[in-house]
Amino acid sequence: MAKSSADDEELRRACEAAIEGTKQNVVMSIRVAKSRGIWGKSAKLGRGQMAKPRVLAISTKAKAQRTKAFLRVLKYSNGGVLEHAKLYKLKHLSKVEVVTNDPSGCTFMLGFDNLRSQSVAPPQWTMRNVDDRNRLLLCILNVCKDVLGHLPKVVGIDVVEMALWAKENTSTMPKQQVDLRDGPVKDAVAEGDMKVTVERELVSQAEEEDMEALLGTYVMGISEAEAFSERLKRELQALEAANVHVILENEPLVDEVLQGLEIATNCVEDMDEWLGIFNVKLRHMREDIESIETRNNKLEMHSVNNKSLVDELDKLLERLCIPSEYAACLTGGSFDESHMHQNIDACEWLTEVLQSLEVPNIDRSYVNMRAVKEKWAELDRMKNNFAKRASEFLRNYFASLVDFMISDKSYFSQRGQLKRPDHADLRYKCRTYARLLQHLKILDKNCMDALRKAYCSSLNLLLRREAREFANELRTITKASRNPIAWLEGPAGPNQSVNNTDTSTVSEAYAKMLTIFIPLLVDESSFFAHFMCFEGLANGNKTGHDDDDDLGIMNIDDNNTKDGKKSSDLEALNESLHELLDGIQEDFYAVVDWAYKIDPLRCISMHGITERYISGQKADAAGYVRILLDDLENRISLQFSRFVDEACHQIERNERNIRQAGVLSYIPRFATLATRMEQYIQGQSRDLVDQAYAKLVTIMFVTLDKVAQADSKYEDILLLENYAAFQNSLYDLANVVPTLAKFYHQASESYEQACTRFISTIIYTQFERLFQFARRIEDLMYTNAPEEIPYQMGVSKMDLQKVVKSSLSGVDKSISTMYKKLQKNLASEELLPSLWEKCKKEFLDKYDSFAQLVAKIYPGKTIPSVSEMRDLLASM
Repeated sequence: MAKSSADDEELRRACEAAIEGTKQNVVMSIRVAKSRGIWGKSAKLGRGQMAKPRVLAISTKAKAQRTKAFLRVLKYSNGGVLEHAKLYKLKHLSKVEVVTNDPSGCTFMLGFDNLRSQSVAPPQWTMRNVDDRNRLLLCILNVCKDVLGHLPKVVGIDVVEMALWAKENTSTMPKQQVDLRDGPVKDAVAEGDMKVTVERELVSQAEEEDMEALLGTYVMGISEAEAFSERLKRELQALEAANVHVILENEPLVDEVLQGLEIATNCVEDMDEWLGIFNVKLRHMREDIESIETRNNKLEMHSVNNKSLVDELDKLLERLCIPSEYAACLTGGSFDESHMHQNIDACEWLTEVLQSLEVPNIDRSYVNMRAVKEKWAELDRMKNNFAKRASEFLRNYFASLVDFMISDKSYFSQRGQLKRPDHADLRYKCRTYARLLQHLKILDKNCMDALRKAYCSSLNLLLRREAREFANELRTITKASRNPIAWLEGPAGPNQSVNNTDTSTVSEAYAKMLTIFIPLLVDESSFFAHFMCFEGLANGNKTGHDDDDDLGIMNIDDNNTKDGKKSSDLEALNESLHELLDGIQEDFYAVVDWAYKIDPLRCISMHGITERYISGQKADAAGYVRILLDDLENRISLQFSRFVDEACHQIERNERNIRQAGVLSYIPRFATLATRMEQYIQGQSRDLVDQAYAKLVTIMFVTLDKVAQADSKYEDILLLENYAAFQNSLYDLANVVPTLAKFYHQASESYEQACTRFISTIIYTQFERLFQFARRIEDLMYTNAPEEIPYQMGVSKMDLQKVVKSSLSGVDKSISTMYKKLQKNLASEELLPSLWEKCKKEFLDKYDSFAQLVAKIYPGKTIPSVSEMRDLLASM
């Protein structure tokens, strides 16, 4: 026991050290066997992981007016030192509950009222034994009572058992006689204090005094319970007998009361009869009043219904009434510009009336009325008649406008003068009838197809006439000399002609044609989409330089535009634009063909110009213009392909010529052609030119190989001279054109291969015996040891001496002969120095290999050294 007290004292000092600096006094401290709900999710332990022990300490802190009490949770750090982990204020302690599912009774929970609204589980601890649990709980209850002035609710604990335990363990518990507000002391809790904490919970002092006063009236002690009970029974029986005697004495009074009650009952019955009579009369009166009110209500309802019916009929008659001014316009009015305002008003009125007579704008019961049906039929006839007259007028009006412009030559290009088409007046006159077309589409949508066809047919004649006159005059005033197509055919030499004629005016003429007509066609397409009521497709299609497409009108049924409707309208728009612009492409084709005949290479610049215009057409209304530009681009590509195919045929015709020597004519001519093609590249035409390069150079190399194979004796010479000429002529272009750079490297590899074969042939021709002897030695080394080879037939030491004497005596003359053969066979003098250097290097490499074989197979035999040969070659 002394050891336990010493441990408790040591634990309390450790707790005081842990909370040092908080100015709090430790009342009690105790170790906990297990804890839960303190740390949240982080308190969960993995398998095999041991929880660190916890210590609970009760502390107080004195303030000026009051004292605060705390429950502290401390834990051991990794160094075995207690440190603060959690703090609870005991003023919030509302319940102390022992957990019932723990059979040992050592587990309890503390309920704090400030944790109820939070997602935090109540703190739960398991003590090492019941004694530790009782010690802690009694200390907490005493602190709450003495310091805080309230006791928490106790659940699951037998208070009598707690009191008995407190009496039995008074001597073993730490004594605490001083007020807890003054801090912790080392004395034990007195026995009287235990009684205050527990027994006062059973019988209060006031109840005990009342019981003693009651027993004092009977001159009995508090221990004479049985005698007191018998005496109370006898007194109860005496009181019951006295009550019966009093009731019997009061019988006459009861009879009088019963007689009065009978008289009162008769009066009540009479009154009930009278009330029944009055109730019947009142019921009849109420029924009469209700019938009168019902008749009045029906009369009032009839009056209100009749008034509403008259109002509705007046409104219906107002709808069905056709104003005379509108009837005149709709049945036989004029469509002149001065009368268009009245026609538009009449159309708006007719549209509103027809919509008002449709469900749900009108009640379904009205639809079946004969008057409504007759008026609807009359309005429908009036609508069809008006739509028919307006459509016929507009078709004739469109045709007359175009016929007037076509008959006036001032609208078109004339000799010596290019005329930019101007449709401003035409659009202004058409704009007058834009609102009428909007209403015609609503009144009779079927008539729009015929109107669109009439407009497209008339305007197509005007556009084709303008394009034809402009293109013819453009070709007439453009001055350019025609370049020959045979770029890669003809004799090669320093005096070969180069096609340097400037044909830029051809590209400028084509660009001018597109500059004038492509915006015009886009504007006409956009204006057509607006004017002919293609809702949702013409918006945003205006070009930046033309504001005439804005008709100044709103889409009357714009809210009805849906995705499916837009798709069908787009299809109809494309069909109409095809009718509007069909045939005009022929005049553009004529300009392209004319430019091709003057200079086929101008197809490159025209292709770039066309591509730039294609990328600028994004609007739905410009769909057919994009198709026109795509066809132009295909036409230009087809013409350029014709030129490339003709150039390929010119190259292939070299195969049928007699033996050729030196550089073929098409090699330098291709360099001139590629230089000119690079000058014409614009925008996206790079792919077109690269495809032409690939096709031409491939044919050039194939043809070169075929021409060289015609004479095997001079095959390598022809190949290396032409590949060298190809590299020299395209060096600058290959640095900037990736496609030509690829063929430049291919020519370089072929040149090196031809040089190697040609030089080997020259060397073997001059030193054939020497190097054949070396080859025989190499062949014998596969089957014989090196020391056995000198004894083989044909490779003996004597044979070696004969070969060396015949091949290397007068070696300077042999080398000079090699140089003369090179000089004789090469037609290009600038290749001789590099080829001679390659020849000397190749000869030295072969001779070095021969010298090593001799040193290995014929030790002791001496031949001219490699350094002597190198010096000899350097002096040549």
